Amino acid sequence: MLPIAPRPADRSGPDHGVILLVEDEAPVRAFAARALRLKGHTVFEAENAEAALELLKDPGMRVDIFVTDVIMPGKDGPTWVREALKDRPVTWVVFVSGYAEEAFGEHQALIANSVFLPKPFLLNNLVEKVAAQLAGS
Repeated sequence: MLPIAPRPADRSGPDHGVILLVEDEAPVRAFAARALRLKGHTVFEAENAEAALELLKDPGMRVDIFVTDVIMPGKDGPTWVREALKDRPVTWVVFVSGYAEEAFGEHQALIANSVFLPKPFLLNNLVEKVAAQLAGS
């Protein structure tokens, strides 16, 4: 596994972060975004990898965590995340998938600062996973 990159210093607080949520299923994306916003996070949403990468073209956009589905139409989660991390290497990642972690574990192992959350998950599980990432756990 790659070493953990240093955290950016400009966080809004230890419990609040800026999240880019990438999920192709609109209801899942909507519920997850709402749960994260209710906990004080700023959430940007994208329906696929290409839309996420388009949002990230703005160099002024600060993102602390990518929360992304693994399997999506077009580019999959690990592929777009590797591309995004070239310009944003200190961004943390939460991969979510209905497939077992072992199915893509070798891809995740190549991405520093990433964790896995299996689907289906409770919204509290997502909020806790994001909080743990922000806390450096």
